Amino acid sequence: MQLSTFRRKMLSALTVGALVGLVAACGGSGDSNGKTTLTYRIWDEQQQKGYEKVFEAFKAKHPDIDVKIELQPYDQYWTKLVTELVSGTAPDVFWMTPANFPELATKGALMDVSAAVEQSGLTKDKYHTNVVDSFTYKEKMYAVPKDWGVPGMLYNKQVFAEAGVEMPTEPLTWAPDGSGTFLPLMQKLTVDVNGKHPNESGFDPAKVKRWGFASWNHSGTQWLNWIPSNGGTTITKPYGTFNFNEPASVEALQWGVDLIKKWHVSPPADQTNPPAGRATEMFQRGEVAVFPANNALLPFVAPSSTFPIGTASLPAGKAGRVVIINGLGEAVYSRTKRPDQAKQLVSFLATPQAQAIMAEGGYVFPAINDLAPRYVEHWKAKGIDTQPFLDEARGKTVNFPIVSGFAAAEPKINQIFNDMYLGSVKVPDAAGAAVKQGNALLNPEK
Repeated sequence: MQLSTFRRKMLSALTVGALVGLVAACGGSGDSNGKTTLTYRIWDEQQQKGYEKVFEAFKAKHPDIDVKIELQPYDQYWTKLVTELVSGTAPDVFWMTPANFPELATKGALMDVSAAVEQSGLTKDKYHTNVVDSFTYKEKMYAVPKDWGVPGMLYNKQVFAEAGVEMPTEPLTWAPDGSGTFLPLMQKLTVDVNGKHPNESGFDPAKVKRWGFASWNHSGTQWLNWIPSNGGTTITKPYGTFNFNEPASVEALQWGVDLIKKWHVSPPADQTNPPAGRATEMFQRGEVAVFPANNALLPFVAPSSTFPIGTASLPAGKAGRVVIINGLGEAVYSRTKRPDQAKQLVSFLATPQAQAIMAEGGYVFPAINDLAPRYVEHWKAKGIDTQPFLDEARGKTVNFPIVSGFAAAEPKINQIFNDMYLGSVKVPDAAGAAVKQGNALLNPEK
C-alpha cells in the first residue's frame, strides 16, 4: 500500500556486515526424496488471493512441490527478512523491491536466477525493461520480473462535476513558475468555506473546504517524478550516488512545496507528512479532488470509495511526462536448502500463465508487456479506466534510484524532506542536506 513506503526499516551497518560473512560462508542444499515445501514471503493481502490461484496452477505442473504463502506486514517485512538472511532462516522465495535490491544483491544474499528467467520460455525483452534493469547486477538477474507499478492521478469525478470542470484527455502541463495547465485546474478545484478559490481575492488558506491536489512528501508519486520531468536527475548513475541538489532537481522540489505554501492548492504538510500523514484518507473523504497515486493503490481505495474514481496521467514538465517505474521481483534466497525447486517456482512465476492470472484479477500490471492490457480490462469492467497508467509506462520512464544503501538513506531523506514540506527548511538547503546525509549511508561502486 502506498503509505507503507515511508515505514521501510533501515539496514544497519552491523547487520550488513554480518550478512556478508554468513552468506559467503554457507551454501544451500536441495531435498532428494519426497515432497518439498517452499516458503513464499509477501506483504500484500490483496495479492495473496491471486497467488493462491497461481500456486494451484504451479502444483498441477509440479505435484511434488508445495508452496506455503507467508504474509508479513510491510512494517516488519525488511527487518525480519534481514535478520533471517543473517541467521540462515530466510524464506526460499520472497518479494524484492528496487530500493532494497542493490544492498542484498551486492552482499550475496540473492541467487542468480538468470537461467530461471530463460526457462520461463520468454526472453528478457518481453518484460518491461525498467523491471529487468532494476533487478540486474553485473549483467545477471537476481530477481525474476514480477510486476510494475506507475504513479498517475486518481480524481473524484463527483467533485469535478460539481465544480463544472473536466479532466483533459491530453496530459496536463506544469512548470516551476506555475505556468501550464495543471495549476489553473487545481485552483478551480480548491475552494474555501466562503466559496473562494486561491486565485481570487479574499481566499482564506486557513479555512479550505476542499483541496485541488495532494502535494506531499511521498517519493514514489511525487518528487521522484517531478525531478526527471523538469530535466533533473536523482542519482549520478546506477550504483552511484544521489545528486538531486542540482538546479533542475531543486526547482522540481520547490514546485512540490510551492503547491502548498505559495499557491495553496494542497493541504499543509502537518496533515500529510509521513509516517502519520492522512493524504490517502483525505482523498477518500472527498477533501482532496486529485490524488497522486500508484495504480497499486486501487484495490485498497476503490472498494470503499463513495464516489466514482477517474484516472489521469501525471502532468508533463519541460522535459515532458516522465514517470518512475517501481516494479517488484521474485527473489530466491542464496542459501535456500531447496535451490532447484525454488528456481522452478520463480521460473513458473515468470511465465505468461502465472502473470496472466495476476493481470486478469486486477492485482498488478504484469512484468510481461503483452499481458498489461488484461489489467486494464479488469478495471474497465469495474468502471475505472486505468489506460492512463499503461500509457505512462509506455512513454518516458525512469527507474527507482538504484543505489546500494537506499534503505538506510531513505529515512534520513524523509526526515529532512518532512521539514522541507513544512517550510521550516528552505528547499535548496534541504536538498543539499539530504544528498549529503543520504550519500554518507550509500556504498557506491567506483
